[in-house]
Amino acid sequence: MTEKLDKHILSLDQVSLAYFDGDRATYALQEVSVELPAREFIGIMGPSGSGKSSLLYVLSGLKKPTSGDVFFEGRNLTDLPGSSLSDLRRESFGFVFQQPWLLPWQTALENTIMGAKSVDKESYDIAQATLESLGVGQMSRKMPSQLSGGEKQRVCVARAMMNDPAIIFADEPTASLDHRNGHAVIDMLSAYREKGTVIVVTHDPEMLADADRILIMRDGKTVEWVEPSELQSRR
Repeated sequence: MTEKLDKHILSLDQVSLAYFDGDRATYALQEVSVELPAREFIGIMGPSGSGKSSLLYVLSGLKKPTSGDVFFEGRNLTDLPGSSLSDLRRESFGFVFQQPWLLPWQTALENTIMGAKSVDKESYDIAQATLESLGVGQMSRKMPSQLSGGEKQRVCVARAMMNDPAIIFADEPTASLDHRNGHAVIDMLSAYREKGTVIVVTHDPEMLADADRILIMRDGKTVEWVEPSELQSRR
């Protein structure tokens, strides 16, 4: 496999992801080729089972494709051993998931620190500043059980931002939140495009009103790119 150098920060080349039950294969992704630019807020949408979350997991290296290649900044991720891929994810990627997964025995600040490369005073200062920038600085000493759902998800966003990652991947980050908190979390993620790329999987087109572009998926395939205004007009 070779290196692929282009202007896009992330790309897939003929990627498929299959799950096998004996000789029977079920495809979550089928020969997907797509290029994602840097420093944009990119949405991924599609009906349930369309492969949008699978696409995010393959893009981020959380799942290895059955076939095809994944490139990050010209580097072929499918060539990397597991340990190197883990290091790359920790250094260059941030993650926000549907459920705000926080360690219940650690404070909001300690959970945020988990996203740092090292644990030292500078990291604690950065974590506190990040929590404050997201409006939950006063909650830094609270345990997860003392936080609301929206506050927990903000802590998860702070953790994802700790190392100024090149890309933040968010899989249905507002699905478990009410309308107000959902918009607050999306606004925080959207603002991060000043530093890096933000990729958000969602079923709610309203959450992508400020996206730069939206990728539509169906049946494990990328269908088309649309503008947010175009998506709204179809509703």
